Amino acid sequence: MEDNSYWKRNLWVLLFGTFITGVAFNEIIPFMPLYIVQLGSFNKNQLSILSGIVYAISFFIVIFTSPMWGRFADRHGRKRLVLQTSLGSAVTIFLMAFCTNVWQFILLRALQGFFDGVIPNSIALVATSTPRKKVGYALSVLSTGYTSGFLIGPIFGGYLVKILNIRLTFILTGIILFLFFILVFFMVEEKYKPNLQRTNVKRKWYNFLQYFPNPHFVAWMFFISIALQIVTNAIYPIITLFVKELMHNQGDVSVVAGIISAMPGISMVMTAPLFGRMGDRKGVHFILFLGFIVGILFITPQGFVAGVWSLGILRFLNGIANAALFPSVQTLLAKGTPEESTGMAFSLNQGAQAIGICIGSMMGSYISTIFGYNGVFFFSGIVLAITLVIVKLKVPELKKL
Repeated sequence: MEDNSYWKRNLWVLLFGTFITGVAFNEIIPFMPLYIVQLGSFNKNQLSILSGIVYAISFFIVIFTSPMWGRFADRHGRKRLVLQTSLGSAVTIFLMAFCTNVWQFILLRALQGFFDGVIPNSIALVATSTPRKKVGYALSVLSTGYTSGFLIGPIFGGYLVKILNIRLTFILTGIILFLFFILVFFMVEEKYKPNLQRTNVKRKWYNFLQYFPNPHFVAWMFFISIALQIVTNAIYPIITLFVKELMHNQGDVSVVAGIISAMPGISMVMTAPLFGRMGDRKGVHFILFLGFIVGILFITPQGFVAGVWSLGILRFLNGIANAALFPSVQTLLAKGTPEESTGMAFSLNQGAQAIGICIGSMMGSYISTIFGYNGVFFFSGIVLAITLVIVKLKVPELKKL
């Protein structure tokens, strides 16, 4: 019997690494427009357009690079790809400190998207090195790393900029990511041996589903990932403005909006390991459907709230649904794909999430201009309900995992 006692060490090292990566990739988002102002003289419209380009270009690049990284990971190992992408991310973010014009910044943001493979390949590495009966728990624990990183990132970045400056913040973040690269190099162990007969098979570049023995199931997992990101990112762009409206532009809107924005992440970190253990006992499909029901119950009522307290409570409960949904998709991908295709599965899933982020952010902004901020929550609830019905009818394989 193969010794895989190292899986716990892998889990905790990569938990730290995905947390750092989550912080690094999200701490720069709030002050990107401020950095653009330092890189040139732009009017209001130009600043808005450039800020949109700088934000979106990383996700756009991910859509196209995720299949490449996935195939590379399956052919050469997930540890090697975690090392390459963490080092690339460290160097890219470090170099952002030395930009002299906005086009250099845009190029480096594109490179940041190119090297955005740390989290999906950390997930794949944990999934393939963990005993099968512990996979749900391990992936749920790992999800608390990058989720808390996403949550703390903007707060941490704002604090660093306040005590240092934007350029020094880039330098410090790059150094921290490089330390993670060193940690993975010496402490993470992988005994994966690629199946060269499968990974070297010539396939048409555009038919990514040929990598999987059950493409129907994998395609529906990507569909769920896109839908979940649409639901989540339709709300993010308008949450601060909705809080401002609820507070009638009185009081410290930015502080309250920050707290409310953090609520789903806090509850997800608190409850994800619990759902992971429950999924290992009762089946991941049960946790997935439970997450859909809880999400529908607590997203839709947010459109009816009249105050920030009730919104904050519902956003916290919304995070419980996220704790069931997002790790469940990852666990299902891990259990529903062969080991030699796990890297491709999680990299393509990252690409699917990027598509959902782009669609969701655009749809949320558009719907809010027609139906108001309340309408965005109703839209998200409807998307979640439709997704649940479709998946229930179209994906019978879920009950086997």
